[in-house]
Amino acid sequence: MSQIKWIFVLYSILAAVSMMGIAISISLKSLLLAFGSLVALVIVMGFGFTTKKRYREEGRL
Repeated sequence: MSQIKWIFVLYSILAAVSMMGIAISISLKSLLLAFGSLVALVIVMGFGFTTKKRYREEGRL
């Protein structure tokens, strides 16, 4: 049985919130909010993939 990696749960929640921010900004027709949400999504996804790579190299996955 595998253990839950809570950092990855956090990253996935933050990525989902960023995606929702993009959708909300589209409905509000706010280009600035859409850009901010997109940047946040890229940063969160980048941290997630980097952390996954580091965990895999350390044998923690």
